[in-house]
Amino acid sequence: MLKINNIEIECVKGDITEQKDIDVIVNASNKYLAPGGGVAGAIHKKAGPKLYEECKKYAPIEVGEVVITKGYNLPNSYVIHTVGPIYSEEKNPATKLALCFKNSLKLADSKGLKSIAFPAISTGIFGYPVEEASEVSIKAVLEVIPDLKSIKKIRFVLFDEKTYSIFTSKLEEILNSKEK
Repeated sequence: MLKINNIEIECVKGDITEQKDIDVIVNASNKYLAPGGGVAGAIHKKAGPKLYEECKKYAPIEVGEVVITKGYNLPNSYVIHTVGPIYSEEKNPATKLALCFKNSLKLADSKGLKSIAFPAISTGIFGYPVEEASEVSIKAVLEVIPDLKSIKKIRFVLFDEKTYSIFTSKLEEILNSKEK
């Protein structure tokens, strides 16, 4: 765990639907905000059918856009849904991926929320290479931190050991390079 501007940033290996001490989790969604595979499937399954009922009101959304819903049966009060870029189809995937993180943080902060957890957006079926995604994601978060008022904890929740290791190393590398 690291602190920047009194905001904790951490990487944990685990299940995003089990983050009991977090106000809002981020769903790596499809543009229709529908249950699917991976993170979206797990979040919708645990939250229950009311989540998708609420999501239908906001769909479709474009890559990088965000919407917020209740958390329903999740241990979190809210879910922010964002659509990450499909790596092989997007002209500028890094810009679009960064928007997912920046817009999620800005929305959570505007709602006065104190903590947020992100998955490794776009690294599953959307094919974004984890090494590159980790750098884009972490830099996007660090860029927004000076503007945040209410957020006090930012957590990257990474499902497997490989992704966790890559994100942890990248976070340390980026922070060490900023200190020099």
